[in-house]
Amino acid sequence: MKTKLITSIVILGVFFTACKKEEKFSEIPHISFVSFEKLVDGTGVDNQGKLTIHFQDGDGDLGLNEEDTQAPFDTSSVYYYNFFVDYYKKQNGTFVLLEQLENSRNARFPRLSDDLPESIEGDISVVLYINTYDYSSIYDTLKLHCYIVDRSLNKSNTIQTHEFIVKKR
Repeated sequence: MKTKLITSIVILGVFFTACKKEEKFSEIPHISFVSFEKLVDGTGVDNQGKLTIHFQDGDGDLGLNEEDTQAPFDTSSVYYYNFFVDYYKKQNGTFVLLEQLENSRNARFPRLSDDLPESIEGDISVVLYINTYDYSSIYDTLKLHCYIVDRSLNKSNTIQTHEFIVKKR
């Protein structure tokens, strides 16, 4: 009797496990803020920071390889990048978008899956230059907004970091 009960429980457990649906996300990527940390390089100036986000994507078409340079991912296209960052500087208590920066602050991250379509999720970390090189002040208070774009050109939601102080010189 005890053996039949244990066998029945095991069979029911296998049945319910087999019927469990695989987690499926939207084909439009979704991101959430994980962390931002300034990187110390020994110069006494804040030059770089590491931004980490969490992503979910229902069809797994995130990322670009080095050879992905044909339109719309060519170097003259906005979609050459797939990790987009806007910098906001605090001025008189309000954050204002910095439109003119010396170097592009956007980035490219590599393909995350070759098994398409598949639901994927995980974390992406990108090292960014955070020094605005505007020497009118010693410090800036910044906040970053970012989003990602998949190979189907679906744009994720936009997230933002907490505000942080950058020592510029």
